[in-house]
Amino acid sequence: MIALVDRALALNSSYARGWHLSGNLRVYAGQLEIALEHLETAIRLSPRARVGTSLGQIGLAHFFCRRFDQALPKLLIASQEDPSHPQTLRYLAACYAQLGRVAEARDVVKQLLSLTQVVVSDLGYFRNPEHRELLLSGLRLAAGGET
Repeated sequence: MIALVDRALALNSSYARGWHLSGNLRVYAGQLEIALEHLETAIRLSPRARVGTSLGQIGLAHFFCRRFDQALPKLLIASQEDPSHPQTLRYLAACYAQLGRVAEARDVVKQLLSLTQVVVSDLGYFRNPEHRELLLSGLRLAAGGET
C-alpha cells in the first residue's frame, strides 16, 4: 500500500489526502519520522481540511517516539475535534498514563466506555511490537488493569 501511495504522490505532489494516507501507513509501519513529515505536509497543503485525524496520527507518532509531552496537545485537539472517535481516545488515555497522569487517563477511559465497551482493540496493524506494547501498557494503566 505504501508503494501505491508513493506512486500517487510522485504523480501529484500536491495531493494532500495522499500525504495524509502515507503518513498514516507509515505510523502503522513504524516509520515515525517520515510519518510526521508526511502528515505535516498534508496539513500544510490543505490547512482548512478537517485536521483532527492528522493531528491524532501526529500525536500517535510522537507517542511511539516516547515524546509524550509533544503527543499530548495533538491528541487533545484531535479528541476535541471528534470526541466520538474511539481510537483517538485510546491514544490519549495511554499518553496520559505514560505521563503519570493516571486520574486524567481514567477520565478518558470513562469517556471511551460511553462510546464502546472495548478499551483495548486489536492493535495488530501496528507492525512494531514495541509500539504495540507501549500503547497496551498505557491502556492497561489507564483502565486500572481492566482491559
